[in-house]
Amino acid sequence: MRSLCTVFTSVLLFALGACAAVHAPSKERLTPAQLDVRLESDEADAAVAILDQRVRREMPTTANWQRLFSSEGYQRLQEREAAMGRAFTDSAFTAFLMSDTLLQRASLLDRALPSFERLDVSAAAGRSLKYLPAGTPIEARLYLEIKPRTNSFVFTGRDSTPSIFLYVNPHESPAQLENTIAHELHHIGLNKACPEATFPHATPAQRTLLRFLGAFGEGQAMLAAAGSPSVHPHASDDDTIQARWDRDVSHAPTDVDELSRFFVSVLDGRVTSADSVRRQAFTYFGVQGPWYTVGWVMASTIERELGRDALVHSLCEPTRFIALYNDAAHRANLRGAAFPTWNTDLVKRLAALRVAAD
Repeated sequence: MRSLCTVFTSVLLFALGACAAVHAPSKERLTPAQLDVRLESDEADAAVAILDQRVRREMPTTANWQRLFSSEGYQRLQEREAAMGRAFTDSAFTAFLMSDTLLQRASLLDRALPSFERLDVSAAAGRSLKYLPAGTPIEARLYLEIKPRTNSFVFTGRDSTPSIFLYVNPHESPAQLENTIAHELHHIGLNKACPEATFPHATPAQRTLLRFLGAFGEGQAMLAAAGSPSVHPHASDDDTIQARWDRDVSHAPTDVDELSRFFVSVLDGRVTSADSVRRQAFTYFGVQGPWYTVGWVMASTIERELGRDALVHSLCEPTRFIALYNDAAHRANLRGAAFPTWNTDLVKRLAALRVAAD
C-alpha cells in the first residue's frame, strides 16, 4: 500500500518525455547525491492513446499495440507480475483495454493523466528524507500505470533499481498522490540505508521472523508520509477511510498480544518452518493490518516522547525499535496514557537472538 534525465544535477522530473527542474524546499537540503527519481509515463500514454481511438470509434492499429507492449512501463509491470507468479499476457491486457468498463472511464483517464505527469516529487521526497538517516540516497523509477489491478506498489527487477508502480486513479487528489509517493520513497530509502543482515546462526524460522520485524516499516512509512505524529495518516482521504484506520488503531492492544504470541511461538521452537512463519506474518498486512497500525503507534509514540532523531536511529534495527517504543510508552503511560507495551522478557529474547545471530 501506501506503493518518479537519468543523471541528476538537481532534483529532476520527467514529464511528457521532457526533463523539467523540480526545486525542493531549501529546508530539506535535498542534494543531487541524495535523489535520483525519474517518472516514466510511456505505458499510460500508450494506453490512453488506444482508449482515445476507441472513443472515436476507430480500431487501434498494430503500431498502437506495439507502442504499448514495447513501453518500459508495460515491460516492467509484466516482469513484476511474473515475479509474483501471476499470469500476465498481451492478449489478456488487450482484452482489458478493449473492455466496455474501461471505455466508460476513458475521458476520466484522459483528463487525469496530465496531472500525474506533472507530479512534483520534491515535497514527498522531503517528507521521506526527514525520517531517514542523514545522507540517505533515494534512487527510484516511478511508472504511471493504467492496469487491471488498482494498487500501487514498489518492485525491484532485473535492473536493480527500485520502482514505484503508481496506478492512475482519476479520483485521487494531489495530496493523496504525494502521500502515496512519500510512503513508497520511505521504503526505498530505508532499504538503501539499512544493510541487509544475514543472521547465520539463527534457525530458518528465527531468521525469517527477524526479517519480518522490519515489516513495522509500514507504520514508519505511514508516519513519514504524514510528516508528523500530529497529522492523521489518512488526512488526505475521506472520512470512511479515516474511520477505518482509527478503528484498526484502537485494536493495537489486541494486536500486540497476537503478534507477541506469534513471536514467542517461533522463539520457543513451536514453529520451526520458515514457510510457516512467512505465511503467518503475511496475515498481518491485510488492507492496513498490524504491521501498519501497530508500527505507526510505535513510531509516532517514540517521536512524541523521545524525538525524531531517536526514532530514526532505531529504524535499521527492529528489535531496538521495539525496545525503544516500550521506553516511550512507559513514559507516556506514567502521565495517564494507555499505550500497549511488549513483554519485557520477549523484548530481551528478541534482542538476544539478534545479537547471537549477528
